[in-house]
Amino acid sequence: MAVPPGPLGSPDSPDSTPTEPSPAVASGGPADAGLPQIRGHHPALDGVRAVAALLVLVFHVAVETGAALAPGFWGGVLARGEIGVPLFFALSGLLLYRPWARAALAAGPGPHTAGYLWRRALRVLPAYWLVVAAAMLLWSREWLDDPLTWLTLLTLTFTYDLDPWWYGLGPQGLGQMWSLAVEASYYLLLPLIAAALTWYAARGGASVAARGRRLLTGLGVLSAVSLAAVAVQFFAFAEPLTEMYAWLPRTLVLFAVGMLLAVLSEWAWLERGAADGADGPVRRFCRTIGATAGICWLIALGAYLIGATPLTGPRFVGVDSFWTGVFETVTSTAVAFFFVAPLALGAPGRGWAWRLLAHPVMRYLGRISYGVFLWQFVVLYGWRAFTGDEPFTGSLLFDLVPVAAGTIVLAHLTYRWVEEPLRRRYAHRGPGARRGPAPERTGRAGVTPPG
Repeated sequence: MAVPPGPLGSPDSPDSTPTEPSPAVASGGPADAGLPQIRGHHPALDGVRAVAALLVLVFHVAVETGAALAPGFWGGVLARGEIGVPLFFALSGLLLYRPWARAALAAGPGPHTAGYLWRRALRVLPAYWLVVAAAMLLWSREWLDDPLTWLTLLTLTFTYDLDPWWYGLGPQGLGQMWSLAVEASYYLLLPLIAAALTWYAARGGASVAARGRRLLTGLGVLSAVSLAAVAVQFFAFAEPLTEMYAWLPRTLVLFAVGMLLAVLSEWAWLERGAADGADGPVRRFCRTIGATAGICWLIALGAYLIGATPLTGPRFVGVDSFWTGVFETVTSTAVAFFFVAPLALGAPGRGWAWRLLAHPVMRYLGRISYGVFLWQFVVLYGWRAFTGDEPFTGSLLFDLVPVAAGTIVLAHLTYRWVEEPLRRRYAHRGPGARRGPAPERTGRAGVTPPG
């Protein structure tokens, strides 16, 4: 990949009010055995978050120590560790769009938009603001009295500044936040995107199959926006608009991957099989993907290794042409789909892939992954100041161990004392809140929405 560095800590926990289950979902008969999990906490997806967070952490340390810039195979592999960002974007699309996909397929009510936006803001902003304040106090004191800087940082709109005072994608300690800005853009636009997809699906009639096919068509159009954005980036201006790396249109296809998985998993529960009880095509597809996790992950690995070649552009500095941008988009999309799909479409609790990613250690790292995303540059730059190493020098292993340890400690504290207390106290007090017990959730609130 050749996107500028920046992980996504993944605040994409599904928090919208779910629609009521259809009879097909509620029945859970023998024919439904082996279908995807669409309700309750999905522990294996915590493991996906952990993998993504660790990949990006290793990537940033590898860049800072120069290991990712070294010639040869391993330098290229380390330089594409940012592939964790597409994984987080896909998870956001999967978990956040799911209730809208359910409503579109079953012709039911969708989530309450104001409540959804309230919970997104509550989930993302407080911990982010804490890290912004810390980074600005540590490294950008001369800009503390600049209201425009604070406005753009606190509202996650700083990526649209075409002439910033900082170098790269953000002030020191905050360069990774570009991907959170992309996530925030997706959060804001998702209700509109979902409404358009639902409207188009409803034009197909009452048939679940017809609605599903129209949703897939709409997601195909949505995905094409990313390729069109690559063309705009390189051909619409006198010089390539490098800032578009950090804008939603360039990454929309990665969210669409997750939205596709949400549609397929919900569709599988609503699909009617043949008269003899045989599965329909969507159920067969889900069962096949779920049963072939090893093959899917090999395909994801192959796409990752292709992304580590010059086909996707130079290391660390972004894509340098239209075609490298296209290859980067295609390879990152393939990695996101084939890594997440077996877990999103497979039966819960089955297979070695599920058991691996649902391990308690992976689930813990997944729960605190947002804090890992937020704090890693603060810890990394603090450690580098302590060692006195110059940029692009040092030992990857020597730096990775203390940086990872410090980041995990701060992530745990943030989760324990900021994220969870605020969620428990205020998540169901905002617009659209229900009276009485909190509604059933479709995933862990603590971690992912990404980026």
